Amino acid sequence: MSDDAASQVQLEVRDGVAVVTLHAPERRNALTEDMAKELIELCGRIDADDTIGAAVVQGSGGHFCAGAHRDVLDGAGDDPADPDNYTAIGSVYQAFQRVGRLAVPTIAAVRGAAVGAGVNLMMATDLRVVSDSVRVIAGFLRIGLHPGGGHFTLLGRTAGREATSAMALFSEEVGGARAVELGLAWECLPDDEVEARAFELARRPAKDAGLARAAVASFRSEVDPPGTTWEVASQAERASQMWSLRRRALASDDG
Repeated sequence: MSDDAASQVQLEVRDGVAVVTLHAPERRNALTEDMAKELIELCGRIDADDTIGAAVVQGSGGHFCAGAHRDVLDGAGDDPADPDNYTAIGSVYQAFQRVGRLAVPTIAAVRGAAVGAGVNLMMATDLRVVSDSVRVIAGFLRIGLHPGGGHFTLLGRTAGREATSAMALFSEEVGGARAVELGLAWECLPDDEVEARAFELARRPAKDAGLARAAVASFRSEVDPPGTTWEVASQAERASQMWSLRRRALASDDG
């Protein structure tokens, strides 16, 4: 099955693998509230189909995801307490959290840029295949924002303290080969091989969907480190991020 080409998030199922494609290339697949809701809905469809045994998350137009769309950030900055603004940015967080809770093993096929919340989406998956030209950029502090969505936890549980500090506090950009060295990704390949390789890997567990679902549940419960959970971390960061959004908006008005 496949989705309408006009959708901002497309789903195609082949050989038991759900291929989820962010499809807003004109903005490098930056997430809007509507797009986030589509992604959440598609995750529900994947979980409900017990013939699906793995999922690949990728972006169209040569990029993975440029984070939350500017309109979402600007709205939250104008009035962080407004229910609509609070819900909009929350939807973006819920989208990649929902990807992280998919009942099947997940792989991110990452080309081009992964920025901010796009890094969160990338790190929400169980495995990552990246291109040799990829740019992984936390990016929050560069634009005057506190990280959000459990960013520190997502990076720290895979890359460790040093890399998380370098990326999230000191704005270090990471390329494909370096991402593999740091444990952020499994494999770095030429740009035109990334998505095919991710699908090839995903087909393996997808051959036995029931086993794949049981195995990934055990994997996450046994391997993910104890301590602050992703959900708790996301809420802990949220107040500081909303403060930083408002501060940035006020500075822009003064300028």
